[in-house]
Amino acid sequence: MNRLALPAIVLALAVAGCGSDGQTSTEVVLVTHDSFAISKEVKQAFEQESGLTLRVLQGGDAAAVVNQALLTAGKPQGDVIFGIDDNLVSRVAEARLLDEHTPKAASELAPGYATVAGSLTPIDHGEVCLNYDRAWFREHGLAPPKTLDDLVDPAYRGLLVVENPATSSPGLAFLLATIARYGSEGWQGYWRELRENDVLAVDGWEEAYTQEFSGAAGSPGRRPIVVSYATSPAAEVIFAGKPLSKSPTAAIEDGCFRQVEYAGVLRGAPNGDGARKLVEFMLSERFQAAVPASMFVYPVRRDVPLPEEFTKHAIVPETPLSLRSDEIAAGRDGWVQEWTGIVVR
Repeated sequence: MNRLALPAIVLALAVAGCGSDGQTSTEVVLVTHDSFAISKEVKQAFEQESGLTLRVLQGGDAAAVVNQALLTAGKPQGDVIFGIDDNLVSRVAEARLLDEHTPKAASELAPGYATVAGSLTPIDHGEVCLNYDRAWFREHGLAPPKTLDDLVDPAYRGLLVVENPATSSPGLAFLLATIARYGSEGWQGYWRELRENDVLAVDGWEEAYTQEFSGAAGSPGRRPIVVSYATSPAAEVIFAGKPLSKSPTAAIEDGCFRQVEYAGVLRGAPNGDGARKLVEFMLSERFQAAVPASMFVYPVRRDVPLPEEFTKHAIVPETPLSLRSDEIAAGRDGWVQEWTGIVVR
């Protein structure tokens, strides 16, 4: 997942040149993406509870991390991998990348979340949603869109910026949302209508949100609708230079696409016992309660309270769109190729 820059302490070492050589039984190594972040207090809590030192290896986005792990399957660079999302589940399962492990805390998962294939444990979920600039719509006397269908209305011509699904995780999620909504035979027509309505497609979230979207703090953008996250309005409040009673942006619930992130014990892990302790800790109340503020995603453990900024300014979609991981694996490359032919000119 691409995310907003985070104030939490990012405990990172570059993956390049870092292997499992020299790892001791007093150390457990987490292999993850660049958006992973936890506070010093949470890290210390795990180390005190387990008696282990936690080392974090970050290696780019989730796809890059999984690709590297697949190259070293059976002789991994670490003990636990985190950040496998629904788009990558099938690849991991087919490659036998992980050992079977179901943590005891899995019994505390909220309804709708479960371990996968006996080896993948859900840790968090986030929804990719349309966001809009409240002030722009107020100043122009236009009602903001409420549904995906609204975006093809001529009233919203030239207002939407999206990310390229070939180069962006939220861009892919939004493409999948349209496939889930309009079906394998109907989504192409929807995107043709968006193209005719002057949709702008850029390479990644950073460019879309901070340069093209008019609602982001300090952005020079002129487009008041963007593909971002359900939590982005809360982030605008948290990172504001002054206290805000209302976020300058809002998320649109219709068309949100849910992404679940999983962790697993790497097959051949140098410290398998430590790996299982870490996955267990990642489902603990302590870690789950810290997930929103550190990574701007939602916990998967039942009855975990959310920060006030989330309850006031973010949304948790009641009926997010989704596709099965095997369906995504089978169709993803072809869908992206079709999208490119339709949108990129």
